[in-house]
Amino acid sequence: MANSSSVSEFLLLAFADTRELQLLHFALFLGIYLAALLGNGLILNAVACDHRLHTPMYFFLLNLALLDLGCISTTVPKAMANALWDDRAITYDGCVAQVFLFVFFMSVEYSLLTIMSYDRYVAICKPLHYGSLLGSRACAQMAAAAWGSGLLNAVLHTASTFSVPLCQGNAVDQFFCEISQILKLSCADSYLREVRALVFSFSLGFGCFVFIVVSYVQIFLAVLRMPSERGQLKAFSTCLPHLVVGSLFVSTIIFAYLKPPSVSSPSLDYVLAVLYSVVPPALNPFIYSMRNKGLKYALKVMSWMFIRICSGN
Repeated sequence: MANSSSVSEFLLLAFADTRELQLLHFALFLGIYLAALLGNGLILNAVACDHRLHTPMYFFLLNLALLDLGCISTTVPKAMANALWDDRAITYDGCVAQVFLFVFFMSVEYSLLTIMSYDRYVAICKPLHYGSLLGSRACAQMAAAAWGSGLLNAVLHTASTFSVPLCQGNAVDQFFCEISQILKLSCADSYLREVRALVFSFSLGFGCFVFIVVSYVQIFLAVLRMPSERGQLKAFSTCLPHLVVGSLFVSTIIFAYLKPPSVSSPSLDYVLAVLYSVVPPALNPFIYSMRNKGLKYALKVMSWMFIRICSGN
């Protein structure tokens, strides 16, 4: 990373030229951030406190809530602070930390969504083997593999990104330190240094994508073979949140990074970054709790206990 040591700070994308619009952006991001904190915090407390939710599906959901909190907390607070104080600067070390943490959380989340698709596949297609295939030890090993692969991916991308010489200034056209925007500041021939990290990420991402697709194809085939319409609806209701969350996450990232250069623009890049980095952490808790009876019941119990404590009864 010594090649970029001459840059002491980066300038992030300004939300707007007028103070009123900057404060509006701050208010919008604050609302989304508080919604993410509330939703994911409730899921964490519900899964941790209710012993009936100590199952593989909710164990992975707890990990997902942690990742969502980490992901949105990596980018949004700094963006809100810049909008509130009419500032664009982020230190060099702060930018490195943002890149590392963002890639780490996003990579682990993608791997975890793959594991969750396997969980639904076993639950629906091989229900008699669910306990043996997804025991506590197997769940811990899969979660550790997801976190470990994310850590390796983050180290590779961070090291390769900040080892290139920066020749195009220090203005990043995004509200956080995004790798693709930082590489635009590098010298023309420096993209080759990112090849190793890109190959690893593409291999991991493509493998996860194929696994998710195959898993849900098997799930849908198994559901359609069910004789009971009620059983079909119950199976679809447990898979639908996973499918919605995975589709939103994967589709926005694919379009953001693989879109043709001819359709690229700062405003489009900004909207796509919000869609894949800010919106999912806030929406995921509501998507998962909307049709999940066990989670809704645990949240109702928590709310009832909170009301009793506040009322002094």
